[in-house]
Amino acid sequence: MNHTAVEHTATGMPNRKLGMWLFLASECMFFGALIATYLVYQGQSLVGPYPEDLFDIPLTTVSTFVLLMSSLAMVLAVSASQRRDMKATRLWLAVTAAMGLIFLGFQAYEYNHFIHAGLTLSVNLFGSTFYVLTGFHGAHVLIGVTWLVALLVHTLRPLDWERRALDIEIAGLYWHFVDVVWIVIFTVVYLLGVGG
Repeated sequence: MNHTAVEHTATGMPNRKLGMWLFLASECMFFGALIATYLVYQGQSLVGPYPEDLFDIPLTTVSTFVLLMSSLAMVLAVSASQRRDMKATRLWLAVTAAMGLIFLGFQAYEYNHFIHAGLTLSVNLFGSTFYVLTGFHGAHVLIGVTWLVALLVHTLRPLDWERRALDIEIAGLYWHFVDVVWIVIFTVVYLLGVGG
């Protein structure tokens, strides 16, 4: 029996989906402020280490590729849920979450390398703005992975596919947002920031 097949709203969009769009708009402002702060203080550190001393662009490019491919896996999970393909939905949710964890592993490795090279949160302006910006992004990825795992576990129970497909679509909006934010961070901090 389907209790949630049609959700009539004034906007023509399910309230939960509209709520996610509004939340993501506020997150744009949050990350916009963090990126602007990074740019304001870029190149103003009086002591090292500096970005050009530490960044491993090929390694970060690989982690970026993994995160971008996780967006493709998320698209496939959403598509499978809308087709009511339980096996494929579970597979692609698991793949997306696994890729998110791999990205976080890269970030942990990078942080460990940077700390051993002398870059801490308080050593200079670069360290402060870098760790705050990338750390908040990493926290968002971790929240997304946790959400995906919860959805994956939830699919083990009897399914109301209309509601489940919407749940996965909403999680997909969040996941794609996190990926887009990383593209901006990777471009501004890693590609344009070296030598800035």
